[in-house]
Amino acid sequence: MSKGRKDPFLQGETTCGSLLYELQAIWDEVGESETERDKMLLDIEQECLEVYKRKVDQANQCRAQLRQAIADYQAKIAVIYSAMGERQVQIRQSDHNPGSLKEELTAIILQLEEMQKRKCDRRNQVIEVLEQIQQISSEMQCLSRYTLASTVVDEMDLSLRKLEELQRELQALQKEKSDRLKHVLDLLNTLKSLCSVLGIDFKQTANEVHPSLGNDCEGPKNPSKDFIVQLGTVIQRLREVKIKRMQLLQDLATSLLELWNLMDTPTEEQQKFQNVTCNIAASEQEITEPNTLSVDSIDLVEAEVSRLEELKASKMKELVSRKRLELEEICQKMHLIPESDSAVEIAIEAVESGELDPACVLEQIGLEIGKAKEEAYSRIEILDKVEKWLAAREEECWLEEYNMDENRYNAGRGTHLNLKRAEKARSLVNKLPGMAEALASKTTLWENERGVEFTYDGIRLLSMIEEYTSSRQEKEQERKRQREQRRLQGQTMAEQEVLFGSKPSLLKIQSGKRSPRLSSGGGSNRGLSAAGTMPQTPKDDSLPSIKVNAHEVESPMKRRPFSPISSKEPSKSNTTTNLAEEAE
Repeated sequence: MSKGRKDPFLQGETTCGSLLYELQAIWDEVGESETERDKMLLDIEQECLEVYKRKVDQANQCRAQLRQAIADYQAKIAVIYSAMGERQVQIRQSDHNPGSLKEELTAIILQLEEMQKRKCDRRNQVIEVLEQIQQISSEMQCLSRYTLASTVVDEMDLSLRKLEELQRELQALQKEKSDRLKHVLDLLNTLKSLCSVLGIDFKQTANEVHPSLGNDCEGPKNPSKDFIVQLGTVIQRLREVKIKRMQLLQDLATSLLELWNLMDTPTEEQQKFQNVTCNIAASEQEITEPNTLSVDSIDLVEAEVSRLEELKASKMKELVSRKRLELEEICQKMHLIPESDSAVEIAIEAVESGELDPACVLEQIGLEIGKAKEEAYSRIEILDKVEKWLAAREEECWLEEYNMDENRYNAGRGTHLNLKRAEKARSLVNKLPGMAEALASKTTLWENERGVEFTYDGIRLLSMIEEYTSSRQEKEQERKRQREQRRLQGQTMAEQEVLFGSKPSLLKIQSGKRSPRLSSGGGSNRGLSAAGTMPQTPKDDSLPSIKVNAHEVESPMKRRPFSPISSKEPSKSNTTTNLAEEAE
C-alpha cells in the first residue's frame, strides 16, 4: 500500500490529542476537579481559536495584497497599452484555467516587464526621430540645436501612428534638405562659371558668402534660406556685371569688324581676336569660355580698337577714295549712274582741302553703297535678260552683215563655221520680238513696284526697247517695199521680153549681185549662190532705174541710236549657239 502524504490538520489533531492525553494524566495525578478541567480546556480552545483567527486574518490580508498587486500591475499594463495605442491582451483566465494568485502575479509581472521594455524602445525611437527633426530644422532655419535633455516626449502618446507621423515629417524635412543642397550646388556651379568667365577668384568670392564654401572637400553644409538668398544675391550681382561686360565686348567686336572691313585687315591679324568676334551675337548663357569677359581681355580689345581708330584717322582720305571706287564699281557693274556723284566729288575735294571731316564723307558714301547694293539686287534678273537681249541684237547685226557678203558661200577657211552660226543666228533673231516683249513687261512691273524708271547706263530701258521695236518695224516695212519693188521689176522685165525678145543675162547677173543687199532672209540668198560666184560684167545703161533704186535702199550697216555697235569681225559660232539655247 502506497504511503500518501499526511494531512497537516490530521497531524495537528494527533499532536493536540497526545498533548491533551498527557494533560489529562497530569490532572489526574494532581487531582484537578472537573470544573477546573473544563475551564482550562475552554481557555485552551479559546486561545487556539484566537490563533486560528489571527492566521486566517493574515492569510486574507496576504490574498488581498496579492489581488491588489495583480490589479495594480494590470492597470500599469493597461496604461502602457493605451500609450502605445495597442489593444490589451488578457493573460488571466481564471474561469477556464484556474491557478494560484502568486502564479498569476508572476505572469503579470513578466508581461509588465515586457511591455515596459517595448515602451522604452518605442520612446527611444520617438526621441531619435525627434532629434533628427530638430537637427534638420536647426540646419535649415539657422537655429540653435536642441539637446536630448530638452527634448519633450509625450509619455502618454507613444503609439505607432505617432511614430509614423514623426517619421513622415522627418522624411519630408530630409527631402527638403536634399533639394536645398542640390539647389545650393547648382548655385555654386553657376557662381563658379560666372567667376571663370569674368576672371574672378571663386574661393575668395565664395568665402564672402560663407567661410565653409571655400573648402571644396567638405562641400556645402548650410541649406538655410538666408544662405540661399545671400548666394543668389551674389550670383545676380555677378550676372549683371557679366551682361554689362558682354554688351561692352559686343560693341567693341562690332567696331573691330567695321574697322577690319574698312581697313582691309589681313586674316592673320583678325585671328588673334577670333574668340571675341565669334560672340558678337551670343546671348548671356552662350558665353561660357574662361576669361572671355575678364578685365584684361576687354582692355586688350579696347587697345586694339583704339589702335585701329588711330590708323583709320591717318588713312581716312585713302579710305574715302577706296569707298568711292567701290561705289563706282557697283554702279558700273549694274549699269547705274550714281545720283549724288557730283556731291561726292565736292565732298572729296572738301576732305582733301581739310574743310570737311572724312568720317562724315565716309558715312555718306557708305549709305550710297548700301543703297546701290539694294537696288542692284533688285535689278539682277532684269539685267540678265538685258544682256541676253543685247547679245541677240549683236547677232542680228552680224547676220545682216553676213547676208550682205557676196562671197559668204565661197569655199574657204571658217566658212562652215559661219554657215552654222548664221543658221543659229536666224533662229535667235526670230525670237527677238518675244524677248523684247518679255523684257518690257518685266521692266514695267519693276517700275510700277518702285515708282522709278529702270535705266541702263543712264537711258531708260523701256525707251531703248521701244526704239528698237520701232526700228525693227521700219526695217520690216523697208524689206516689204523692196520685195514689192523686185516683184514689179520682174513683171516689167517679163513684159519687155515678150515685146522685144530675150535679153542677155546681164540684168540677171546684176540682179543676182545686188539682191543680197535688199534681203536679210536666207532662202533667196541660197537661190543666188551660183550667181554670187560669177565674174562681174560691165553695167548696162539701159537699166538706170534699177541702179538708182538699188542705191536708194538704206544700208543695214547704218547704226541706230542706242543700238549696240556690231563688231566687224565675225564672232565664234558657239556664242550664237549659247544665245539660241538661252532664248529657247
